[in-house]
Amino acid sequence: MSPTILIADDDPNILASLKYLLGDEGFDLVAVQSTDAMMSTLTSRPVDLLLTDMNFNRDTTSGAEGVQLVREVRAMDAELPIMVMTGWATIDIAVQALKAGANDFIQKPWNDEQLIKALKTQLRMAQFEKKAERLSQQNRLLNDQAHPDHREGIIAQSSSMTELLATLADLARSDMSILLTGDNGTGKSMLARLIHNSSPRTDQSFVGVNMGAIAESLFESEMFGHVKGAFTDARESRVGRFEMADGGSLFLDELANIPLSQQAKLLRVLEAQQFERVGSSKTMQADVRLISATNANLTELIDQGQFRQDLFYRLNTIELRVPSLSERPDDILPLVEHFLTRYSTKYHKPCPRLSDTARKQLLEYAWPGNVRELSHLIERALFTCKGQIIEPQDMMIGPISDSISSTDSGGLASELSGLTLEEIEQRVLQQRLQAYDGNVSETAKSLGLSRSGYYRRLNKYASR
Repeated sequence: MSPTILIADDDPNILASLKYLLGDEGFDLVAVQSTDAMMSTLTSRPVDLLLTDMNFNRDTTSGAEGVQLVREVRAMDAELPIMVMTGWATIDIAVQALKAGANDFIQKPWNDEQLIKALKTQLRMAQFEKKAERLSQQNRLLNDQAHPDHREGIIAQSSSMTELLATLADLARSDMSILLTGDNGTGKSMLARLIHNSSPRTDQSFVGVNMGAIAESLFESEMFGHVKGAFTDARESRVGRFEMADGGSLFLDELANIPLSQQAKLLRVLEAQQFERVGSSKTMQADVRLISATNANLTELIDQGQFRQDLFYRLNTIELRVPSLSERPDDILPLVEHFLTRYSTKYHKPCPRLSDTARKQLLEYAWPGNVRELSHLIERALFTCKGQIIEPQDMMIGPISDSISSTDSGGLASELSGLTLEEIEQRVLQQRLQAYDGNVSETAKSLGLSRSGYYRRLNKYASR
């Protein structure tokens, strides 16, 4: 795509000359003859560089009008390259323009080669700085969000997972929005990265964001960015997640946690592929491929008025469910071997093996925390086992009845035969919370759940 240059000058002959000269260089040119038209253009469409006259009133030669204009543009857009030109050039005017925020100064009549060289230099510098800022903030973001699901190692020997991966491989070549559903810990974020890496956008950015971790008051700043001074703590401009993912893929995890008040703003960006940074009126483009994930029932949330139906349809061109670990038993032992190798390498420890009894116990366990729980269990067992063989006691898991009876002196285990699976789950949640003295974080962790996942399960039963 050719760079867009906005030329502003009240002399139509100047505009005609510049359009003729710069048009041959392959630039996309927009020419205006007034300051009002210039400001209107800057707020209505993306522009890569502004080339503006310093004097728009014919009886004015001081350049003061142009200096004030540069200040106004710079306040609106901190990154836009600004080049000023005037036929009444003095060193003082040049210094004032540069102090006001201009990037370069051209004197009329100009030298064609020098003008073209100066324009290309400013465009190249702006592109380099934008890319450097994006990469720097993306690296910080990925470091902050680093967790096991971002690592390599998708194990799929079960039919359910191999079928899912085959479907994802086909869909990855398209540009459609994909919604991944399934329980916590099933590996949705890992699959989102796989989709990106298998797509034509693989050389561009993959930006993931946990929607449940963003405070409602910071939603627009996090997603769309902000300019310096936009609010009290905005000490510097910041690139938002949409801008960071421009040309690549944006992964929205914990989708159901987007505040209802912000869903309309997100919908607008997805429909128009345009947004504005907080504190700026400049419209920016957002060419991103959307991948989303949730463990919530969005249809129920729509019925309850907690999630917009139009946003739901925009996000799920296709919806795919990731199976829980209990639905893919053929993958359990291969995953165990994978995690044993990973953690023994990470901690520089000998890689132990599982006893037959331990293998049988892993295959019989319900895995409420899915692959994430299995990963944590193997990491823990690497340190709790005393020799080169992992026994059941090293893993600290057991049938559901054993887990309940260890925290229930009233003989709850003997009553299990008369309970439904949902009733058992409800009692497990309550008993485990009591065992951890009401500490929700520790309770959720012991079950292989996130805090939000634990609360959702509690609320499901509380509403009945």
